[in-house]
Amino acid sequence: MSEKLWGIDLGGTKIEGIVLKSKDEPEVLVRHRIDTESDGGYEHVLDRIRILIDHLADEVGERPSIIGMGTPGAIDPPTGLLKNSNSQSINKKPFKRDLEALIGIPTVMANDANCFVLAEAQMGIVPEVDPDASVVFGVIMGTGCGGGVVVNGQVINGKHGIGGEWGHNFLDASGGDCYCGKSGCTEKIISGTGLENYYEEITGTRKRLKEIIPAARSGEDPNAVKTLDRLIHFFGLGISTIINTLDPDVIVLGGGVGNIEELYTRGVQEAERHVFNPRLETKIVRPKLGDSAGVFGAAFLTV
Repeated sequence: MSEKLWGIDLGGTKIEGIVLKSKDEPEVLVRHRIDTESDGGYEHVLDRIRILIDHLADEVGERPSIIGMGTPGAIDPPTGLLKNSNSQSINKKPFKRDLEALIGIPTVMANDANCFVLAEAQMGIVPEVDPDASVVFGVIMGTGCGGGVVVNGQVINGKHGIGGEWGHNFLDASGGDCYCGKSGCTEKIISGTGLENYYEEITGTRKRLKEIIPAARSGEDPNAVKTLDRLIHFFGLGISTIINTLDPDVIVLGGGVGNIEELYTRGVQEAERHVFNPRLETKIVRPKLGDSAGVFGAAFLTV
């Protein structure tokens, strides 16, 4: 049987596919991207994935026996329907079943945050900072706020398929109502969108986070300072609940907000205040693979 690992990363605008030489030698044999063309509807998106797989198979001269796939949202275990996806064309559809029927190949699916953390755990930053790490938590803080868990090299999807979804835990009432139907969610407070909304709320002016953070560092804008302080406080509080629950060896911070330097200094100090331990030894680190992580993680789903 071939040792090659096949991965597909389904995004709202692009679908990326990759074939790696093997688990132990994750050399890229072929990698290709095509447009998702989600406006074409559900069946069209499925066919675009088939086209990409056919292209990869032509390149490597063989077809896969199994494929890993990262998806926006997750498969609901009891119903088999895709849920919590921001790509409406595939939401509430039997995506896995229909894709396997179309391509004739078994697939293993996980959401994009799980693929991110799996890639970083297997071949990204985690082997560099803690080669013996057994529990890794990955955070994506960008427009929204998601997460994933890997234990002993395996994604933890959980009973409901929502393992690691810390973005929709209650954090503070000041976050207001969330699209998920709850209020005060982590995503509403420390995502990039949440922070920009907070700045607009206290100033009446809409600014991008990339403008707010430099103004906070220079001290020229007291409201920008408040916004950065809000991030630090609630990041520390939110991530401490993960540490107190999972006690991970490493936490990897992805997404645009994860690039903010203060999270790795003041944010870690704030987290330590709330951790149920005399000291915080969990490593909180930047990712290594960037936007490559999703497709690499998808390939490792098949291991």
